[in-house]
Amino acid sequence: MAGTMRAWQAQEAGKPFVLTELPIPEPKPNQVRIKVHACGVCAGEAIPRNALFGVELPRVPGHEITGVIDKVGDEAKIWQVGDRVGSGWSGGVDFTCEYCRRGDFTNCESRTIVGASYDGGYAEYTVVPWDAVARLPEELDFAEAAPLMCAGVTAFNGLRHSIAGPGDLVAVNGVGGVGHLAVLFSAAMGFRTVAMNRGNAKEELAKQLGAHDYIDTTATDAADRLLEMGGAAVIYDTTSRGTVQSEVFRGLKHNGQLIVVEGEDPLQVNGHDISWFRNEIKGWYSGVAQDSEDALNFAVLMGIRPVIEKHTFEEAEQAYENINKAHMRSVIVVA
Repeated sequence: MAGTMRAWQAQEAGKPFVLTELPIPEPKPNQVRIKVHACGVCAGEAIPRNALFGVELPRVPGHEITGVIDKVGDEAKIWQVGDRVGSGWSGGVDFTCEYCRRGDFTNCESRTIVGASYDGGYAEYTVVPWDAVARLPEELDFAEAAPLMCAGVTAFNGLRHSIAGPGDLVAVNGVGGVGHLAVLFSAAMGFRTVAMNRGNAKEELAKQLGAHDYIDTTATDAADRLLEMGGAAVIYDTTSRGTVQSEVFRGLKHNGQLIVVEGEDPLQVNGHDISWFRNEIKGWYSGVAQDSEDALNFAVLMGIRPVIEKHTFEEAEQAYENINKAHMRSVIVVA
């Protein structure tokens, strides 16, 4: 397809995204082209915006993409023109490294990131490798499905791979973009779900999402409160602050698990508290396209939908600037 498209680019490190015109990209043999209908706004856009981790500028950000395939490369025959699809954080793997050969595609040594390793979804069209594409159920519209491609699969995947079983107490620390989805998925998976957040402003929302209990972490010691409840089998922490993660660790029951999904601060945890009670700290990192499909299908099955704010394509920069003020997740409606 000849012609140009509108796209937002990170052109200079640390500067606002710039709305520009780019040629409509052509897919390589192992790629598909997606006509973008919506793209979620994620804190991960800081990577291209600030040229972190070796990202080369200019770069089109965006890794919570939903849309329709409009062209298929010669080697990507698993997909067809007209397929409703999404593409998330995981941007494709090499299939040849040790981890891929063992089926651990998330840890591929050559893994790429949509919107960082190559251009993403803040555009009218994008091209991605065939293996970075998830099938989008008809029951989900493009805008509500977009956050499930990153925030959603991160919450879903971390919880389903946790040690928690039906009826176990699972605490979600931080009721925000990822945290509110973790509350939804946790309750739907049959866990006794405790939402934790600073202040009580999000208590009503958390209970509407399915939380059975709520802890205001500014009003009480959250770890003590969890222990009064019998201790958490799993604490799913989305706060990114090492001091907070360290404090709530004490709220685990024996053989419990603290799952950390982000943060740059060091954790300060007593080794005896880990060894004496056989507790563990586990990291969790998103998921590949098949994980996204699982999250999407589970969302349809259980009636799970993210809480979103919609923005026009022209408002993409404003939506990113206001990411910390958004009510849960922001989504750019492209088409």
